[in-house]
Amino acid sequence: MRFRISAPICRPAAGLAVGFALLPAVASAHPGHAEGAALVAGLSHPLGGTDHLLAMVAVGLWAAVTGGRAVWAMPLAFLVAMLGGGLAGAAGLAVAAVEPMILASTILFGAAAALALRPALPLALAAVAVFGAAHGLAHGTEGPQAGFAPYAAGFIVATAALHLTGLLAGRGLARLAGAGAARSLGAGAALAGLALAFA
Repeated sequence: MRFRISAPICRPAAGLAVGFALLPAVASAHPGHAEGAALVAGLSHPLGGTDHLLAMVAVGLWAAVTGGRAVWAMPLAFLVAMLGGGLAGAAGLAVAAVEPMILASTILFGAAAALALRPALPLALAAVAVFGAAHGLAHGTEGPQAGFAPYAAGFIVATAALHLTGLLAGRGLARLAGAGAARSLGAGAALAGLALAFA
């Protein structure tokens, strides 16, 4: 089956990419999240960096485009791996490539949704988990020194909400305007990730 993405659909994707790319606190540092209550810090961390936000929404979009068990398995794999990465980061594990991996996840998840890639589910889940662990490492490393449990609960809830946003947006657009509309949203996320990479 061929998918055609019309110009009216491409324009919102391009606008989304530009809008996300212009948001503050982009690809690397997310300052200020260790202040205040641990739960609030956890809730705000995924929302405070455009790279985190785009990648997590794109996971939901890819799951929506893929369908079947991926609808729940992809977000769950990301969340579990992110929690493991968060624990490792809080314990002091440092990985030099974490920030580039986070940025790459934005581009790759968005592109996977845009291209409607459907690899074998175990392979897709492994890829989602690897990048989820990278996001978790960043959360754990940059989080508060005390109160990891409420902090972790916060970033898990915020991330799940972003996954759900991508999932509902992808499914809603597919119903309203066809599969191409949902895929164009993934293209917007990938383009925004590329814009962040060259910013």
